[in-house]
Amino acid sequence: MTQTSAIRSFFLAGPAGRLEALLNEGAPGAKHAALVCHPHPLFGGTMHNKVVFHAMKTLNGFGFPVLRFNFRGAGLSEGTHDDGRGEVEDVRAALAWLEAEFHLPILFAGFSFGAAAGLRASCPDPRVDSLIALGTPVRVEDRTYGYKFLLACTKPKLLVSGALDPFGPRHELEQLAARVPEPKKLVIVEGADHFFAGHLAEMRRAIEEWVRERVASF
Repeated sequence: MTQTSAIRSFFLAGPAGRLEALLNEGAPGAKHAALVCHPHPLFGGTMHNKVVFHAMKTLNGFGFPVLRFNFRGAGLSEGTHDDGRGEVEDVRAALAWLEAEFHLPILFAGFSFGAAAGLRASCPDPRVDSLIALGTPVRVEDRTYGYKFLLACTKPKLLVSGALDPFGPRHELEQLAARVPEPKKLVIVEGADHFFAGHLAEMRRAIEEWVRERVASF
């Protein structure tokens, strides 16, 4: 895997104002660009989250330029939290920036809230050809996440969650994975919670193996 380290800090134009962003530069000749979205901003989620950081490092290790950004109202991003509705538009703005900057197919990855919002934006978007959902949330306190839109999503999908994740019970993720069309892969990390505490290496390995399997078709 190629190791890259240059980082660009900037703001990209979002629908509710400027969005704080970081780009980990890719290798010359990269075949893909990647976007990684962070967990719920009202509960401390930012683009510096550990799961997001490790997902970025894994994808950047393949030489992909990887964009992270803070959703509206998080960090230095303008706007206010919009219960996932406006955040879908934030993702679309980030995808538009990546496409304009690199003119490459995009691999989307998101963690928790970022997975839910990002999948909704990325599944129908022709700029995105592959999807990774980490810690996919199903039920979180008074919030229920629906994924009916995935039933029509034929893009390659990787779902990675912890066996002890209370927000995405194993049996519910297995039911979801069984219903969505191929190609798809569900990886349950034994002993891991929602944040993959103590199991980030296994999460990264799942991403690496899946991307490596996909490299031939990239």
